[in-house]
Amino acid sequence: MAVTLEATAPARFDRAVAFAADGAYLRFAAFAAAQLAALSARAPAGRTFDVCLCGPELPEEIPGLAALGLRRCRVDTGGMFDGLGLDPRRSAASYLRYALPAAFAGEYRRLVYLDADVFIQGGDFGALLEVDLGDHPLAAVRDNMQWRTPRRRTPSFERLGLPWASVFNSGMMLIDVAAWRERDVLGRMLAFGASHDPARIGLDQDLVNAVVRGGWAELSPVWNWQYTWASRLFEALADAHVVHFIGPRKPWSHDAGELPLRFRRAYRQFFTEHFPDAPVGADGVAPLASRSFVRRMLVKHLLSLGKLGAYLDRFPDDLTALR
Repeated sequence: MAVTLEATAPARFDRAVAFAADGAYLRFAAFAAAQLAALSARAPAGRTFDVCLCGPELPEEIPGLAALGLRRCRVDTGGMFDGLGLDPRRSAASYLRYALPAAFAGEYRRLVYLDADVFIQGGDFGALLEVDLGDHPLAAVRDNMQWRTPRRRTPSFERLGLPWASVFNSGMMLIDVAAWRERDVLGRMLAFGASHDPARIGLDQDLVNAVVRGGWAELSPVWNWQYTWASRLFEALADAHVVHFIGPRKPWSHDAGELPLRFRRAYRQFFTEHFPDAPVGADGVAPLASRSFVRRMLVKHLLSLGKLGAYLDRFPDDLTALR
C-alpha cells in the first residue's frame, strides 16, 4: 500500500517537526505547534525547520495562526493500519506517525514527531534535528517504566515471549528518514502486526518497540518528560523542554487537583482566542488542596531520588544521544 501526501504549502526546509492527530486532538496539536513556532522564532537564526500539522484528513486552517507558517498535511495510508491494536483513548491516527517518513520522503531528511498532548517550554529543536544517531533510524526517550528500573521487561514483550530490551516512548521520536526507510521499519511493523494477535502485541508503541527491539539511540528525558505523579516534581529541576501528559489526566480536562494550574491556564488562553467553540473550563482544584496526594507524591519522589538521579546522570547535556 502506498502512502500519499497532500499539503497546503511546499516544504521550505529539509527538516521538520510534525504532529499527527485527528478529531478533537487536532486543537491540542495546534496548541503545541504554536508553542514550538513561537519558541523557534526567538532563536538567533530564526526557525530553520518546518512545523507540520498532519492528519488522515486535511486539517482546517486555524484562525489567527496564519503568521506562524504551519504546514497542514493530509497523510493517506490506504488503511494499512486497520486491524492493529487500539484502546478507547486512541484512534487509528495513533499509527500515522509511523507513515510520516514515507509521506515526507524526498522532502525532509530529518523529522521530529511529537504527540498532541505535549507542552513545549524550551529546547533548541534545530540542534536536536542534527543529533548524531550513528547507524540507528531513530532516537527517542526511554519509556518511563524503565527510568528507575532499566532492566524491567515490558508486559508486551512478556506476552510475545521477547527477551528484555530497552523501550522508548513513541510520543517523541527523532527520525532519520533515509535510515528508517532503508531498514523498512514501517514494512516490518505491518508484517509483525499481521502475523501476531493484536491483543498480544498491545498498542502502537508496543508494536514499534517489538520491531526495533533496542535498535535506537537514547535521548535525554528532557525531550519527553512523561508527566506522572512519581516524576512531576523532578520536571522543573531537570529543566524539561517537553512535558508529555501521558495517561488519562490532561490539563485541559482534569479537575481533581493533581496537575499544576499553569498548564490549564495556558490552554484556556489559547483556546479562548483560537477555538472559542471548544473552551477550557475554569481552574479546578489546586494541587496543594489535596494534602494526602501531595504527601504520597513527596514520599515517592524521595524514595526514587537515587535511581532517577542515576538515570539523569547518563546524559551530560540535552543533546547527548546514547548509541
